[in-house]
Amino acid sequence: MSISNKEVVYVANLARLNLTENEEEVYTEQLNSILGFFDKLNELDTNNIKPTSHALDIYNVFREDEERESLPNEVALKNAPDQKDGQFKVPTVMEG
Repeated sequence: MSISNKEVVYVANLARLNLTENEEEVYTEQLNSILGFFDKLNELDTNNIKPTSHALDIYNVFREDEERESLPNEVALKNAPDQKDGQFKVPTVMEG
């Protein structure tokens, strides 16, 4: 599989990129080099390889969600720099 200079110009146009003639040639060469690696990978026999979505086994490292009693309001607000009506009071970030 290979990509032509015309296709590089077309994609660059879609991306609103203005390429010089030299850039068009360089990108065409680079993209063809990348596609060459894909062709090389296609030569491998993968018939007995199980499809995966990750290279490593992934598992959930979080603990199970358990309902627990929360902190009393007084303890939670103990070190708050400012509070009002039993809640943290913070500076306004949006007006209106």
